[in-house]
Amino acid sequence: MNAGGIKRFTREELRAKREKGESRSDLDAVRRMSEAELETSIAEDPDWKDVPRDWWKDALPVMPGPKKLLSLRLDPDVVDWFRAEGPGYQTRMNAVLRAYMQARTKQSA
Repeated sequence: MNAGGIKRFTREELRAKREKGESRSDLDAVRRMSEAELETSIAEDPDWKDVPRDWWKDALPVMPGPKKLLSLRLDPDVVDWFRAEGPGYQTRMNAVLRAYMQARTKQSA
């Protein structure tokens, strides 16, 4: 469980929970919601509050290329912080480095 109290599950773990009747997701309730109710629910979601309504306009599809394996020395607290965010921390580190690279590229252009 992360600091926000969120526990992440793999697809296989969720499937197993559903088979055992342990799923707490009420997909039927979601399917019964009107479009307006869904919009309201999304608008009230704290994870969605800072996302602009037109977030997708500037989105670009990115096809990941092959990665380069390298040895990199990082401060322990930096690695610990990213790891504490959960699975995929190396991908997030790469995304942060990419955002920095793109910002610097724009500055020099």
